[in-house]
Amino acid sequence: MATASVEDSVEVPLAWSQPHGACWGQPARGLGTVARTGKAKKGQRKPSRGARGRNCHIRNLMVKVRDLGLGFNSDEIVLFKYCSGSCHRARSNYDLTLGSLLRQQLIVPGPQERVLSHPCCRPTRYEAVSFMDVQNTWQTVEKLSAAECSCIG
Repeated sequence: MATASVEDSVEVPLAWSQPHGACWGQPARGLGTVARTGKAKKGQRKPSRGARGRNCHIRNLMVKVRDLGLGFNSDEIVLFKYCSGSCHRARSNYDLTLGSLLRQQLIVPGPQERVLSHPCCRPTRYEAVSFMDVQNTWQTVEKLSAAECSCIG
């Protein structure tokens, strides 16, 4: 499995998984190396170490282009930004009601369905990533990396 070393890093997986109750596209813990982000804006306190992992925010990963899974042949390393964290504080009355109905099994998802009773931490804006392939040609992939994250749903 590919990992990249970045200053002030924490361990998270490069492979995506969907543990019960998590949103699609959020990583489980423990496999790759990711840099912390989340610098406090002027006048704001930086969240505690434990709070950073729970709130929806952008994380950074230095990764080889060929490991992106898009079929590009390049040894360049690029910065991939993704959204991570929970959105339980953003729950609405809809989410609370849906959770209750699911627990009571009044709503039973089909075998290929997944019903989430909480908002998901997802990109709300994307940015392009450019790199050079092995033929010395510049490639640009639009909407590859997250530029902003928010609780959606």
